[in-house]
Parts: sequence; structure tokens; C-alpha cells
Amino acid sequence: MTVLKVRVAEVVRETAEAHTLVLEPAEEDRDRFAYRPGQFLTVRVPAGDGHVARCYSLCSSPVCDDRLKVTVKRVAGGLGSNWICDNVAEGDVLEVLRPSGTFTPASLDEDLLLLAAGSGITPVMSILKSCLAAGRGSVTLVYANRDERSVIFAGELRALAERHGERLTVVHWLESLQGLPTAAALRALARPYRGREAFVCGPEAFMDLATSVLTGLGVPAGRVHVEKFFSLSGDPFAEPEPDDAADDEAPATVEVEIDGETRTVTWPRSQRLLDVLLRAGVDAPYSCREGSCAACACVLLEGDAEMDANTVLDRRDLDDGLILACQARPLSDRLRVSYDG
Repeated sequence: MTVLKVRVAEVVRETAEAHTLVLEPAEEDRDRFAYRPGQFLTVRVPAGDGHVARCYSLCSSPVCDDRLKVTVKRVAGGLGSNWICDNVAEGDVLEVLRPSGTFTPASLDEDLLLLAAGSGITPVMSILKSCLAAGRGSVTLVYANRDERSVIFAGELRALAERHGERLTVVHWLESLQGLPTAAALRALARPYRGREAFVCGPEAFMDLATSVLTGLGVPAGRVHVEKFFSLSGDPFAEPEPDDAADDEAPATVEVEIDGETRTVTWPRSQRLLDVLLRAGVDAPYSCREGSCAACACVLLEGDAEMDANTVLDRRDLDDGLILACQARPLSDRLRVSYDG
């Protein structure tokens, strides 16, 4: 298992409640921090006598930012966000996992509709900056906040709109002036862009409203992407416990395509794929290890497997062959999976 460390090079106070951490990995680990726009980092957070993990989206762009950045907004009673905002300072070192996540556009050249609320702007900002810097499409952002003082990245968004006026439209929705967003209001704002790929991130109520509006406008489900984070109950940084259960059947064999290389690994019937890969020294991506985030998703190219739990892959994902490595056990004697596309 690969636990990585990053140094906090700077802490930027975006608003009274949101801090951006500028992160520097060790030189020898830089390749492991390659990421796609919209992905997140899993951060180890102290909790009592142990640790928990929390996922925070990268707001930086892999195509135009030299350093990694995550933005954390304080949540009332939130263990991770309050610890970070109250304690993390320049020079501190954090333990993290490799960037991961599926909330990322397939192409930077498509026209996009981005719907964000509050700290949901974080992965959306990464996508927005990447498309403007390296793509050819137009981007429309609808961004809801409580009031003007709570708008994260206000200055940066203003500068981007001035620099990319023909390609970027930013619409702010302020609860202090306009009340909470309504279905009718979001429908009117989204209707001109209903032919675009849509990305939605924010509080659950906002995401439910936005996805309902987009569905009502006829946007196909496959073109609406939603980023959801869960408070993880376990510690994914801990070494996987050995599975001592005796298998009645001979183990399966799995061929794994990852980072342009192919490995063949023995896969005992009682064990989950991710644990098997980590024990074999395969640097497979993951975050929650609970079947809740899709960071470990891979494509099953050959053979059959079953999953113990799945709260994130929908019918379309399953039909496309996606499985969660942290939950998958083999049904076939020989399987082949790929993380490379």
C-alpha cells in the first residue's frame, strides 16, 4: 500500500470559513500525484487515539497550476474540516493517498455546464480552469452561495471571466439577495445549455434539485455527473487485514493493466481484489475501501466477479463492465481488469 506525504507550502484563507492548502509532494513521489481535473485527495486526519480519512477535491488544474491545491470549508461539527482549518499550517506534513475520483470530463474540448454551491466549487474550479487553459469549448458556471462574503475564489473567477469573456459565463446566485435556488430559477438558467455535458457539486439538497432540473430538461443521465463525498467510517490508510478464511476452491488468476504495465496476480476466492493487489505491490488507486466513492473502479475485461457492496455504480456503469476493486471477489478462474481506460 502506498501512503504518500505532502508538505503544506502555504495556507490561503479564501473566506472566513474556507482555507486552501498549497501542497508539495516529495520530488521522488511527483509522478504519483498525476491527476485529472475534478479528482480529489484522501487525507489522514487524527481522531482520538487513532485516525480517520476525509476526501477533499483538488481545486488546482493539472494543465495550468504548478502545485497541488485543496480547499477545505469548515463544516459545523465536521471532524476533518475543523481540524484542518484550526491546526494545519505552513510547513506541516500530511499523509495522503494518490489522487482519484471519476468526477472528471472525458474531453476538455466539450462545451460544459457547471452547477456548484458552496464548497462544491472546488472540483468544478479544477475542471473550469483546465478547459479554459487546454480546451476549445465554452463553459457556463452557475454558482450558489449564502452571501457575497462566502463566495470562494471570487477574485479568481472574476479574473478568468475577464480573460476568457467569449468562452466563460459565470452566474452567481446569492441566497441573501435571491433566496434559496428554486427549480424554476435553475431551470431558466440551465435551459439554454441543456445540450451540454453537466457537472454538479454542492450540498445534497442542491445536487438533488439540480439533477432533477437537468433530467426535466431532457439531459440524458449519462451526461450529468454528480460528485458526492461520504464521511468514511474506517481508516483506508491502515494495512489490509490478512484474510485467514480457508478457500474451498483453488484461487483465481487476474491480469491487471495499470499505468501502462500488465501484472498477473493470484486472487484467492475469499479476498477482495484491492487487498490482493496492494499485498502484491500493485499501486492501485483507492480511497474509501467501503464501496462508496468509485476511486478504485476498474473495467472487467474478461471473466466474472461479484461485489459485496456498491452504492456508487449505476446500471450503465455495470453494463460498461465497471467493478469496485475494494468490493470485488472472483467467480471465474481467470479474469482480466484494466485501470487504464
